[in-house]
Amino acid sequence: MAKANARHILVDNEDQCASLKQQIEDGADFAEVAKEHSSCPSGRSGGDLGEFGPGQMVKEFDEVVFSGELNTVHGPVKTQFGYHLLEITNRED
Repeated sequence: MAKANARHILVDNEDQCASLKQQIEDGADFAEVAKEHSSCPSGRSGGDLGEFGPGQMVKEFDEVVFSGELNTVHGPVKTQFGYHLLEITNRED
């Protein structure tokens, strides 16, 4: 069964999400941005979600995590929780 490791940043609006993505692309550390801005409890650990399989996260996460490029910041991804930046750190198919 497929498994992945990912980290994310959760914020309330798309503009803030896009702004944070730009900061990371310009060299800011993903984990530090997560600690400072993410409203998810995982933000305290740099946004780390650990290892999970398909169906353990919301559908929008699965679509990105199990098909997107590794070590790239994806997003903004809209879910019922808000707007996310996702980085897939590892995946086994």
